[in-house]
Amino acid sequence: MRRREQREHIFKLLFMREFNSEDEMNEQLSLYFDSLGELSEEDQEYMRSKYNHVLEHLDEIDELLNQTSHGWKTKRMSRVDLTALRLAVYELKFDQDVPVGVAINEAVELAKRFGGEASGSFVNGILGKIANGGSEDKSE
Repeated sequence: MRRREQREHIFKLLFMREFNSEDEMNEQLSLYFDSLGELSEEDQEYMRSKYNHVLEHLDEIDELLNQTSHGWKTKRMSRVDLTALRLAVYELKFDQDVPVGVAINEAVELAKRFGGEASGSFVNGILGKIANGGSEDKSE
């Protein structure tokens, strides 16, 4: 499975988390992976691991989003936009394997595909500010 496909599945898992409790998500993850049919163990482990890593850094990610998105705190953002942003900010700040341009472009595409009419430009604007003005380095 290609990274783009994996990223989309991680996005969907993070989005599902918005509607399920932490306890429910364990079962939801299993059901989701089962629904994908022929899924290699390597792909499943990569997606599960990245999903968990995003959650581990969620407070830091949301804090950065709230500092950057003037007038649009995370509580006001659409869940699709917020999910795309969270995944991209994780990749920008904590995943050294993902180039900045790829993280931004993929998030914009996810926002366009699953979000509203303005989602792509909204996500692009916030991520552009973070990428250009971010003084934090990518670190684990």
